[in-house]
Amino acid sequence: MTPPSPTRFLTGITTSGTPHLGNYVGSVRHSVRFSRRADVQSFYFLADYHALIKVDDPLRIQRSTLEIAATWLACGLDPERVTFYRQSDIPEIPELTWFLTCVTGKGILNRAHAYKASVDKNVAKGEDPDADVSAGLFMYPVLMGADILMFNAHKVPVGRDQVQHIEMARDMAQRFNHLYGEHFTLPEAEIDDAVATLPGLDGRKMSKSYDNTIPLFTPRAQLQKLIGAIVTDSRAPGQPKDTEGSALFQIYQAFADADETAALRQAYADGIAWGDAKQLVFERIDREVGPMRAHYDALINDPAQIERILLAGAEKARALSQPFIARLRHAVGLRRLEAPAAATHRKAAKVARPSFKQYRESDGQFYFKLLDAHGDLLLQSLAFASPQDAGRAIGRLQQEGGAALSALAEQFEPADNDKMRAAAEALEALAATSGG
Repeated sequence: MTPPSPTRFLTGITTSGTPHLGNYVGSVRHSVRFSRRADVQSFYFLADYHALIKVDDPLRIQRSTLEIAATWLACGLDPERVTFYRQSDIPEIPELTWFLTCVTGKGILNRAHAYKASVDKNVAKGEDPDADVSAGLFMYPVLMGADILMFNAHKVPVGRDQVQHIEMARDMAQRFNHLYGEHFTLPEAEIDDAVATLPGLDGRKMSKSYDNTIPLFTPRAQLQKLIGAIVTDSRAPGQPKDTEGSALFQIYQAFADADETAALRQAYADGIAWGDAKQLVFERIDREVGPMRAHYDALINDPAQIERILLAGAEKARALSQPFIARLRHAVGLRRLEAPAAATHRKAAKVARPSFKQYRESDGQFYFKLLDAHGDLLLQSLAFASPQDAGRAIGRLQQEGGAALSALAEQFEPADNDKMRAAAEALEALAATSGG
């Protein structure tokens, strides 16, 4: 009996800064452990093309690439077991980005969270909506789609704020597959709610943007000093302290086991002094990170070794990407002129038809969209509080067809008459093909 094919997981980290404790507990630690599973085929990459969108300091990108690679390796990533590479070493990725650009509707990219946030910020300041918005920022989801689809990843571990990008990658894959035949696997977001999100020194999410991070492999004395700087309240020793909302407690919890966490919770209730609590947190983090620090320092001081590892990973990755992009080039018509012409391969097993896609966004709300038979967007819903509410609206559209469009108009994003007419026709076609 043939064993099942392994599930492909793909993870990337943008090379825009120094890895911190939040990166470690939110991505690196979990991913390294996961990569050791026998039923998983893992791809890890340094997203240096993505870094160019927000960093214009070449030395910073180079240094960050070194630090992030050293972090993965020091934390136990085995380059022999996984495919570990630098994004810019795979020239097929930007080529695939262009192929996907040519099948991606601008309207989809208009709704990308990062782009919308920039536009909203500019509008609030009374400036041109696209002021200081680069084409790179606008096209970021397409490059991310190429990262994922180049290796036909089944699962992409992301936070809830990144789910939209996986949905977009699925849209791109569906559209390309419809036009040129079945080439891409439709990826799925892999969300692990057990993975911690750490607060930083000021209590907000640990982020380079807030300048509140604790570098993962900072020297031991500096680690103790930074933990001592974590914001706490003014309650004195002996006064009970709340674990709820305590950045110090949340950071400890991300490293401690259940018994250790329970012991600190009790110490809070008993009125532990903040200085003593910070010492406990420092000792617990250093117990986990300390043994890896020497390996990290050795790697940082031997960049040639890391370069060799990354180039070997790129060779392994390109053994997949080169023949795949060759097939895609042939599929879209970029062929040698003496090659015999052939009809474009299209799916014949089943006829494409309109479809609904229901999903959850990072705001915790639920949405759906109606796509036509080619995978193009016809209707985009506004937010629903629950999946049941969204499902009821979909059910009504399926049952009543075009007649329900007017009644539910306030629950959709605005659409022009042509789109509404096309949506009504799609609903009727959907009802006919399902026997409704």
